[in-house]
Parts: sequence; C-alpha cells; structure tokens
Amino acid sequence: MEANSKNNQSSADSKGMQGMFAAIVIPVALIVGWLIFKFVLGSSSNFVDGDPEKNPLPGNYLGVIYKGGIIVPILLGTLLTLITFAIERMLTISKSTGTGNMDSFLRKVKGQLASNNIDAAIAECDTQKGSVGNVVKTGLMKYKSVWNNNELDKDAKLAAIQKELEEATTLELPMLERNLVIISTVASIATLLGLLGTVVGMIKAFAALAQAGAPDAVALASGISEALINTALGIGTSALAIILYNYFTNRIDGITYRIDEAGFSISQTFASSYSEKRAATSNL
Repeated sequence: MEANSKNNQSSADSKGMQGMFAAIVIPVALIVGWLIFKFVLGSSSNFVDGDPEKNPLPGNYLGVIYKGGIIVPILLGTLLTLITFAIERMLTISKSTGTGNMDSFLRKVKGQLASNNIDAAIAECDTQKGSVGNVVKTGLMKYKSVWNNNELDKDAKLAAIQKELEEATTLELPMLERNLVIISTVASIATLLGLLGTVVGMIKAFAALAQAGAPDAVALASGISEALINTALGIGTSALAIILYNYFTNRIDGITYRIDEAGFSISQTFASSYSEKRAATSNL
C-alpha cells in the first residue's frame, strides 16, 4: 500500500512537471518563431536593396518565406513546438524501453520463471529498468509475497498478482502517452493555420485584381505567393506531426504488448508452479 502511495505521488508530481513543461514550451516556441521571422527571414541581406518591403533576392528562400506574411511566425512557432515535444517524447519512450533489448529481457525473465528462480528474474528487472522492467518487477515482488501466504487460495493469489500488474501498468502508460495530444493537435492546427494564411493571401490577390484600371501585378503576385507559402508550411508541419504521432503510438503499442506478454507469463507460471506445489504436497 505504501509503495502504491509513493508511486501515485510520483505520478502526480511527474504530471505536474509535464504540464508546466508544456505551459512554458508553447509560448517560448511562438516567441522564438517570431524572432526567426523578424531577424532571420526578414534580414535585409535577403532582399533587393536591403529592403524587406521589396522582393527577395533571386534564389533566396528565406526572403521568400518571409513574404508569407503574419501567419508565418505562428506556423514557425507551431513547428518548433512539434520538434520540441517530439524530442521530449523520443527521450521518454527510449528511456522507458530500458537499458537492453526488450525481447531479450523477456526471454531471460521467462527462463528464470521456468526455473522458479524469482530472485534472478527480479535482478534482471533491476538491470533492464524502464517501464517494462518496472512493471515486471512489481509483478514478481507480488509473486514472492503471496507464494507462501497460506491465508489466500490459488485464485485469490493469482488475482492479487494480476491486480498488481494492472496497477503498475496503469501508472506507467500515462507517462508514455503524455504530450501525444499536443502532437496530434499540432497536426490539425497547422493545417488550419496554413489554410488561414492561404485565405489571407488570396484576399490580397483578389483585392489587387479589384482595383480600378490595370490590376496591380506586383500585389497580385505577392498575394498568391503568400497563400502558397502558408499552404506549404501548414501542410508540411501537419504531415510531420502525423508521421511522428503514428511513430510514437506504434512504439507505445509495442511496449504495451511486451508488458502484457510479461504479465501473462508471470500469471501462467504462478498458476502452473502453484498447482505443481499443491500436487507434490498432496502426494506426500
């Protein structure tokens, strides 16, 4: 009970830190995006006669992106937010897999369980660490504690082990899935921001066409260019977010599968070993 209380407190603290991390990263990313837009993309060296109000130099893509208008720094901030949380998720998920190969770790644990060497299996968990190692260790510790408990029957002991495994898994999985909602949100928002930039650019283009007399060709080209730049940035950011989200989701599914596999092995080994123990006792 005390261990579960500590784990719950640790989970709450971790959740608070993650929420604070998100609250800091998003505004900072937007500010950095604006600074990049203003001082990097909008640098005088990117434009004819050093004037950002004029056309970009031939082949200067930084200046071209700058001409995308006011939506561009927001899209840059969105892209930086995506990159930051992608790195954070990459580090967290990599850490959760532990220090060694998970499949090799599970084979070792199954081998130790088959030999009824629980202490050696726990030692493997201490070596592996990570989410899988933590959950398996929790189940094995419960395995040891109920093995010689004569107050519980086989079904009660097995239920206690399974409950411990479920609680440990419940504590580990939210840490893996946290902040994925931000990545999925970026996938949607980036597309909408790109569409907004496209609409703004097209409004400017049609405004140039609507002028009395000859249309302003420069303003028309500028509006169309702004629309296309925002479309490209929005779709590119959204596509990257979708790819990253699916990648992280697949990694988490793999970890969850291995946790379930390990839990099933522990339960089955306990049931089999306990039945053999009772049969041997009855024969005596």
